[in-house]
Amino acid sequence: MGKVNKWYKWEVLLLLWVAYLLNQGDRQVFNSVLPLIRDSLNLTDTSVSLIAVFFNLFYACMVPIGGWMGDKFSRKWVITGSILFWSLATMLTGIANGVFLLIVTRSVATGGGEAFFGPANYSLLGQYHKETRARAMSIHQTAYYVGVILAGWLAGYIGDKLGWQYAFYIFGGAGVIWAVVMAIRLKDATNEEATQNVKKVSIMTGFKTVFTTPTALMVTIGFCGFIFVITGYMTWVPTFLQENFGQSGAQAGLNSMLWTYVAAFIGVLLAGTLSDKWADKDPRKRMVIQGAGLILGAAFLPFMGTASTVWVLYLCFAGWGFFRAFFDANIYAALYDVTPPHLHASCSSAMIMTGFAVGATAPYVLALIKDATGSLNATFPILGVIWLVCGLCCLWVSYKHYNKDYSKLYNNESC
Repeated sequence: MGKVNKWYKWEVLLLLWVAYLLNQGDRQVFNSVLPLIRDSLNLTDTSVSLIAVFFNLFYACMVPIGGWMGDKFSRKWVITGSILFWSLATMLTGIANGVFLLIVTRSVATGGGEAFFGPANYSLLGQYHKETRARAMSIHQTAYYVGVILAGWLAGYIGDKLGWQYAFYIFGGAGVIWAVVMAIRLKDATNEEATQNVKKVSIMTGFKTVFTTPTALMVTIGFCGFIFVITGYMTWVPTFLQENFGQSGAQAGLNSMLWTYVAAFIGVLLAGTLSDKWADKDPRKRMVIQGAGLILGAAFLPFMGTASTVWVLYLCFAGWGFFRAFFDANIYAALYDVTPPHLHASCSSAMIMTGFAVGATAPYVLALIKDATGSLNATFPILGVIWLVCGLCCLWVSYKHYNKDYSKLYNNESC
């Protein structure tokens, strides 16, 4: 890349940052107005949880195709087309009048559209950022936190004032506008290796690479536990605040995300900076940081269900958010450390599909526990145990396999 590209890589980060903000904000809109949808359409907790389950399952099924397309075709147009498709589907969600249409517009259309975004998004960012990979991806990850905070508050406010339908109209419309901006400004990165190997890429190539590389497999297993807990948390905590602490939709939407993601914003920037610095001397430190984040984050989850005051609960949200960012900052940096560059989108899609297939069950599982116990309190210790086990496994694999897989990849590239 020439001089222009050295500066342009930061514009790429900005373009993808806003796209990712809209992506995550779009997902959180549903969670923030979930009680309004449930009550206005006379649905049960279990039935509305199925909408989130189908969203994640359809997303998981479609993402391998998205990864294959991200390695086979122009990543710029895969990303831009994905944004346009899910944004239009989000707008159509506002006209849904029952579970079936909500599943079609929200789960199938929106989930399917978003499935093409993630693999191409991360692999394009990884192409432009090599020495600054973890730092760029940690900055990129802050869009997730800003998106869910913004959507958590704004969607709840719009839902309370105008009706839940307008939350989908407004967020979907913003995505359509940004798709036009991306079509004008985003450019594909030149990559000779990717061009030479593009014919070798198939839908199953990423799965084979991930599941035969111990470190990549552990990143995927950790991602499964990570997504299960995050999906359950984001789906039900706004409802938890409304039912247990009497908060309005806007208050619950804001507070369920604000304390968590302000702390995560700080944590992810710290973790990304440390990761690039430490991994330069010892690559396995990326996964050590991930494992430590899951273990320390797990410690806060059981206390969420027993908090007697809202401020204790907010402190738990913040502690959990700060340490979850340690895993967040290194997901794709660690995966790309041990997988070939021309397969980054395909390997990402294999990890994402597996993680979301597991995570898709979380809203329904937590809804069953809620129905059986009468509250969500009992779910938090279970989520903590999941993260603890995944964190310990990450530490073990980091010492056993990470540097071997890293050296094997780069030794082969130098041959």
